[in-house]
Amino acid sequence: MKEDAMMHISMEPSDLKHMKNGLPLTMNGVAATNGEVKYRGHEQPVLNDSVHPAFPPPVSSSAAQPSSHLCESHDEMFEEPPLLIAFFTYVGYAILVIFGYIKDFYRKIGLVNHLQTTDPREKEGYVPLYSSFESFYTRNLYRVIRDCFNRPICSVPGAEITLKDRVSHDYGWTFQFTGTTTRCINMASYNYLGFAQNSGPCFEEARKSIHQWGIGMASSRNESGTLELHVELEKQVAQFVGKEDAITFGMGFATNALNMPGLVSKGCLIISDQCNHASLILGARLSGAAIQVFKHNDMVSLEEVLRNAIVQGQPRTHRPWKKILIVVEGIYSMEGSIVNLPRILELKKKYKTYVYLDEAHSIGAMGPRGRGVVDHFGLDPKDVDVMMGTFTKSFGSSGGYIAGSKELIDHLRTVSHAAMYATSMSPPVIQQIITSMKIIMGEDGTLEGQKRIRQLAFNARYFREKLKAMGLIVYGHKESPVVPVLLYMPGKIACIIREMTKEGVAVVGVGFPATPLIESRVRFCLSASHSKEMLDKVLEKIDVAADLLSMRYSRLHPYNKH
Repeated sequence: MKEDAMMHISMEPSDLKHMKNGLPLTMNGVAATNGEVKYRGHEQPVLNDSVHPAFPPPVSSSAAQPSSHLCESHDEMFEEPPLLIAFFTYVGYAILVIFGYIKDFYRKIGLVNHLQTTDPREKEGYVPLYSSFESFYTRNLYRVIRDCFNRPICSVPGAEITLKDRVSHDYGWTFQFTGTTTRCINMASYNYLGFAQNSGPCFEEARKSIHQWGIGMASSRNESGTLELHVELEKQVAQFVGKEDAITFGMGFATNALNMPGLVSKGCLIISDQCNHASLILGARLSGAAIQVFKHNDMVSLEEVLRNAIVQGQPRTHRPWKKILIVVEGIYSMEGSIVNLPRILELKKKYKTYVYLDEAHSIGAMGPRGRGVVDHFGLDPKDVDVMMGTFTKSFGSSGGYIAGSKELIDHLRTVSHAAMYATSMSPPVIQQIITSMKIIMGEDGTLEGQKRIRQLAFNARYFREKLKAMGLIVYGHKESPVVPVLLYMPGKIACIIREMTKEGVAVVGVGFPATPLIESRVRFCLSASHSKEMLDKVLEKIDVAADLLSMRYSRLHPYNKH
């Protein structure tokens, strides 16, 4: 039998175990293996801190020693705010909540227009479909800054983007378009390698595919919805990530949410990073498996959870877990951090568990060949049991994939709801992925893919180091293309989005409940399509906004204007 990437051993016929949900049954998650972790080119996991030879050097900054308000891990930094700032952030939320209750009282007695804050059928004797209190946050906190979110665009989301201008005359309840637009540098989209284009080889090939195969398939893959394009894409994805086989889906969110139940079930344990995406959380809940959480990227916390899970077993019965699955992401989109994959694979081998790696944000954007965090750390893809990724970021398309052993993928083809019941991927969507992936791999006969990968790596380092030099608190890994800057106080979210838009820069503001209550932030997404001149212009506008909004909280990188 071929080496199974889920087992990491060469099995003799006498060693074959009963398989369930595509993964071998184990005792306390421990499979019968004797293998040791081996890292490509290293006896032990080594974090490469040097700059890629082809990358321009990062902007110099003085090295700071870790202190009591710093969490630093393999080139990642999470600086805590000054205590006074944290206090006033809580006070700010308290004030907003108090004023929210006052406004609700005015609505109740008729002094303020109600505007459908409760289910209107309640007056007809229906039980409320949604309650007023449940929508308290949306009604009183989010609505007043709703102009900063869900902003419509009318252009390709490239290096620059065109926003449709709109106004509200009722404090965010409704909007009207003004008929004008605003052209901005795009720091909001996940267009990491710049393939979201309406010109060039990807566009031309996608257009040809429409003439040949049309727009839609009008069927699921298991019926009459499989083209040669689908087969080609899956073979190419498997080759790209270094696995035996792959299966693709039309939606990235569903790739996680609807496939995890096919891997684990009742009697299994999922150990999940506390910052995992909502799709992973939903998939874990739908699976019926028990769920335990470890602190974000904290390997001490992960090992403690693993030890306790193996020693204690299942609740009440203390029977061994059928399987233990560690679920992590490559790049965490809210934190800008990169998973400590070498250490996770050490723990996986030590405790004989399985690893599910979500590379939605890291595939294409990380590693000297753009193959994700496995490529970034120089690891063997066979050591990662389940490799998931999406085509919506680096490839400028839509959909997702899961890659793994041939046995695993064959299993998912028969049990995955996303494969059996969803409409097949559209031909131009597939062609966009195939063409962009070939460019990244250099199969187009050019160095365009390598050029984009290197440009993105430079942009990420350059932009992050410049922000730190401004005295801003910047989260995440130094090579991550996702760059969050901490604002803390909720009122500053709307202020910086409006101010940056006015100055011709489109950004994303993020707050509770997508982040912890006091960790509101503005997030910048770097792209290979950004030139250094564009980034310098954005940095200039951020510098002005930092003075306007008093954002220079960092004690590790004190701001020196001169």
